[in-house]
Amino acid sequence: MKLSLSCTHLLAQLQTAARVASTRTAIQALSGIMISAEPDASPVLLATDMEMGLRVPLEAEVARPGTVVLPARLLLDVARSLPAEQVTMELRAAEQDVELICGPTTFHLRTLRAEDFPTLPDPAPDTRVTLPMDAFVQTVSRVARSASRDETRPVLTGILMSAAGQELRMVATDSYRLSVKQTALESSLQGSLEANVPARALQELVRIAQQAPGDSVAVSVGQNQVIFELGDIVLSSRLIDGQFPNYRQLLPESVEHELRLSSAELTDVVRRISLLAQKNAPLRLSFTEGTLTVSAQTPDVGEASEAIPVAFHGEPFEIGFNPEFLRDGLESIDSEELILKLISPLRPGLIQSPDNGDFVYLIMPIRLNV
Repeated sequence: MKLSLSCTHLLAQLQTAARVASTRTAIQALSGIMISAEPDASPVLLATDMEMGLRVPLEAEVARPGTVVLPARLLLDVARSLPAEQVTMELRAAEQDVELICGPTTFHLRTLRAEDFPTLPDPAPDTRVTLPMDAFVQTVSRVARSASRDETRPVLTGILMSAAGQELRMVATDSYRLSVKQTALESSLQGSLEANVPARALQELVRIAQQAPGDSVAVSVGQNQVIFELGDIVLSSRLIDGQFPNYRQLLPESVEHELRLSSAELTDVVRRISLLAQKNAPLRLSFTEGTLTVSAQTPDVGEASEAIPVAFHGEPFEIGFNPEFLRDGLESIDSEELILKLISPLRPGLIQSPDNGDFVYLIMPIRLNV
């Protein structure tokens, strides 16, 4: 294999691909990036950690076709340091290395076993559903923070993604909070899908979409995997086994208090007062006639409180929330106002988009010590 290309382009594509290469594996090839320049095919970079795979196009002039696997982190560091605009990469089979020549600089990088690098799946055209990119990115971004990071409960580390007709819906929960985002689409989809996709894969896809903007993303769901196509970039991921919780039964049918509040005002207050909610201290929301007081107290650290006017009527009411979870919910609202729905100090609270309610964030309370 021998090819030449722009150093800037190589670095940009490596930065995308290297994020998927495994950092903890007994199989050395999985910690590498495959450079594939096969005859009659465009050059590509390939990376995988067996859970997720990525195929990234490479704009290069191929003098001799071939395939090689190089250590991802080292190759990325080398690409960052190259001193000129063009680099030539040549596989030296006898030496089992790749020679990189860039201006006056020469590197020789030892190759990894290409035979150990797995084959990445190809998209299935018969199951492909094409989604508008803006709607996809917006929907993922609104729910992803609620997905669990606890690998002992893998079903909760995913985002339940469904699309049919003129609606895209995503749901995520870590059992302490729940996010549901319904996005109306301008035109009906050709086909439908439902899958529990690892949140990490969808977040990686959003990151790629922001760096390489496009109008749409094509999704193909198979028996145990999903494949996303963003132009020439292809990301594949395993699907999560197990039954996703029935989130609909978690959403209360009736509430005691429903308040319309300024999103920016409440979010700013919560951010400020949360500074004094340390060491697992809850954030307290105390409601009295016409007033909401947000307060926090951490022994040996300090305390803070701030009151804002609200249209609250009835008996005084106090509820506690995890400060980070509450802040995440408030920051996920993209409208000027929000609806706060409460039932009792021991029942979940709801933060909701006004009017159409296309976004709902349910958060479990923390029992307060009087």
